[in-house]
Amino acid sequence: MTTESTNTDKDAVSANEESVINGEEQVVNAEQEPASDGETVAEVVSLSPEQEKIAELEQALAVAQATVADQKDSVIRAKAEVDNMRRRSAQEVDKARKFALEKFAAEMVNVVDNLERGLATIDAESEQQKSTFEGVNLTLQGLTSGLEKFGVKAVDPQDQAFNPELHQAMSMQEVEGVEPNTVIAVMQKGYELNGRLIRPAMVMVSKAKA
Repeated sequence: MTTESTNTDKDAVSANEESVINGEEQVVNAEQEPASDGETVAEVVSLSPEQEKIAELEQALAVAQATVADQKDSVIRAKAEVDNMRRRSAQEVDKARKFALEKFAAEMVNVVDNLERGLATIDAESEQQKSTFEGVNLTLQGLTSGLEKFGVKAVDPQDQAFNPELHQAMSMQEVEGVEPNTVIAVMQKGYELNGRLIRPAMVMVSKAKA
């Protein structure tokens, strides 16, 4: 074998060794490169059984928290509705208690009117009628006092400003020195029951000069 052929063989061996080395480097580089587009997401970010269990528990916890929030709102709304019903019931009971005697009081004030009219016809200065006057007057005072205990109050607007919510004008008249819309005479007293008008006062009202 000649020297040239020997050198040629050595060069071939060196080239093969270099190819092998380069191939190993390419394999190493290929292992270090990220996954290609063809690889699935599950192969890249696969979860362990423990991680999957934690994810399931977190999802169940979120659902439970949402359910609790909904139930809390329902309980608050139900409580508010119950409070409103209790308040309305209390108001209705209070009104029923205050105004249950409205019809009875309306009848009793007519009795008061009759006693007052009868008392006006008795001469208190007469010895013969004095005892009658005292008896009727005591009856009238007792009845009036009993009505006041149950919230019945007389409306006697003499010399007061006319109030259409409490008074009923029967006539109007010009009066010297009196302001217009002033009650100058009470023909029949009115009455209230716990602030509710059960009968307006019938009055005569002053008016301005023509």
